[in-house]
Amino acid sequence: MSRKGLITDSFQVVKKKGDKKERKEAQSPPQNLVQAESHLQDTVQPDQLEILKKFDLSWQYGPCTGITRMQRWERAKFLGLNPPTTVQDLLLKYNKDPFVIYNLWHEFAL
Repeated sequence: MSRKGLITDSFQVVKKKGDKKERKEAQSPPQNLVQAESHLQDTVQPDQLEILKKFDLSWQYGPCTGITRMQRWERAKFLGLNPPTTVQDLLLKYNKDPFVIYNLWHEFAL
């Protein structure tokens, strides 16, 4: 009985050009960005993020896609919808933190 060949035997082996070290550098984010993000995550407490998520999920303040949480809060205030002041306090306190600035659906395309 003859041995059947493997599927990989019918394709030519191609070795990638370039240094592996260059690829690793391109794939890993700069160290200072990783440290900055970890520092920002430590500043906001999980219960505070939960308050902001509830604000995102409350449709009584209007849609939240395409705008920041602060823009949505200001729009709701302008329209007389009485948004929670605790949300405004958190947004002003952590105004540099991307987890606070942007809503739940910020990373998704419209």
